[in-house]
Amino acid sequence: MSWAEVDDLAPPGPGEIAIDVVASAVNRADLLQRQGFYPPPPGASAVLGLECSGRVAAVGAGVTAWQPGDEVCALLAGGGYATRANVPAGHVLPVPAGVSLLEAAGLPEVAATVHSTVFGVADLRDGEVFLVHGGASGIGTFAIQAVRALRPSSTIATTAGSPAKLARVRELGADLAISYRDEDFVDRVREATGGRGADVILDNMGGSYLARNVEALAVEGRIVVIGLQGGRKGELNLAALLAKRGSVHALSLRARPDEQKAAIVADVRERIWPAVEAGAIRPVIDQVVPIEKVADAHRHVEELGHVGKVLLAVDTP
Repeated sequence: MSWAEVDDLAPPGPGEIAIDVVASAVNRADLLQRQGFYPPPPGASAVLGLECSGRVAAVGAGVTAWQPGDEVCALLAGGGYATRANVPAGHVLPVPAGVSLLEAAGLPEVAATVHSTVFGVADLRDGEVFLVHGGASGIGTFAIQAVRALRPSSTIATTAGSPAKLARVRELGADLAISYRDEDFVDRVREATGGRGADVILDNMGGSYLARNVEALAVEGRIVVIGLQGGRKGELNLAALLAKRGSVHALSLRARPDEQKAAIVADVRERIWPAVEAGAIRPVIDQVVPIEKVADAHRHVEELGHVGKVLLAVDTP
């Protein structure tokens, strides 16, 4: 990867705004796209970057909610690793009070993903048991805090890969921190819940965890798969799933129609942003890397050395 000059973007079209980017963030989807496994959806920028923060530079026809100079963060289909990005106005959020413009770059993707999965399709209820794999990741650190803030009576379990990460997820609100390197999460979750299991499982592993997630699932539990780090294919015991009256959902965010993403962003602003502004949910930032050293940032994420988000500084806030 390299940082270079390209042609200027066209002015924002109807319903769009242009953002002068201050920062973006590294997501695992960026790594996959760089490797050639995750092309952008039709019409999206080929430049990496699924979120950004910055200042509104210009607005297109019909946009009334934003004005030049507003400090915002945005969910993107691509194009965040740049000095400017055009984005539908409905995919834009104000920078929450108490969060810096730089830090806000790490919020849109995780907030939209967690809200649409944990509180959306899985409909986690207060008092239920929630298991998130990869609790020290950007998604994991946000999900733990969001569940603790919005479903305070829920039991939160998570997996992580080192003593330091296990300690950090406990600090963020996890009741049960499980080492995926030397513990069986199925046994630990069952033991902690008196044999009941988890009501909602947020899974970033895919194929390699599918069968074990079903084992760990409670009756009428819901599994939501959002990543394939453990492979694309797995064996599903339908008899076991039927016996538990369980369900498996596989969801992605990037390729959804604009109107669906706008609805998710609106829900995030209404339901998640108040908890962020109250300090119950905070961005967990592992490090901030100058955009010119983006390759170093990708290596750090690939090596699983991070806790929370790795940000790319494009400009000084």
